[in-house]
Amino acid sequence: MPSTIISGPTASSSAAVIPFTQYLTVIEHRVSKELEIRVKTPCIGVCSTGIGDSVCRGCKRFAHEVIHWNGYTQAEKRIIDQRLEGFLAQIVATKMRVTNQDLLQWNLDTQQIPYPAHKSPYIWAYELLRAGASQLVDLSQYGLELDAQYRDVDLRNLRLAIDAEFYILSEAHHQRYFTNANQQTEADNELEQT
Repeated sequence: MPSTIISGPTASSSAAVIPFTQYLTVIEHRVSKELEIRVKTPCIGVCSTGIGDSVCRGCKRFAHEVIHWNGYTQAEKRIIDQRLEGFLAQIVATKMRVTNQDLLQWNLDTQQIPYPAHKSPYIWAYELLRAGASQLVDLSQYGLELDAQYRDVDLRNLRLAIDAEFYILSEAHHQRYFTNANQQTEADNELEQT
């Protein structure tokens, strides 16, 4: 392995010599940033937009977001991803508390349950429920505590309730900011034509 890298001509027409370790650090930083900014598709393979839903019952994206996802920039994808994360975390937080984030993360890692480590621990809690609600007995062993009104609810049903509320919230958001906005624009256009 070389100990220096010649980066190419500089303004003075001579090549700049960069120590190889510094070059690797720069490359690692660039690769790290690239990986950091890439937003994974939220698709879970259960799309209902193809049957006419304006909001996907699987991933909770809007139909136009599902259709145009591959054409969006990372920044546009991030906005959608942050909305979905915010909605889901908000709903999970109304049902339980994360009492020990480190314990939750340790359990997810130990049991090899995939979860987005860069997102809210409430998203991690949902991933835990999604992976094994039927097998969980004592959530305190996972760093979680159910709110009093949900302590007697079967965790499978709780996960389904969270998913249903997530859909309702996404649908309400779509209704308010897209459907109603489009209807208002159409009404405004009709008024202008008269």
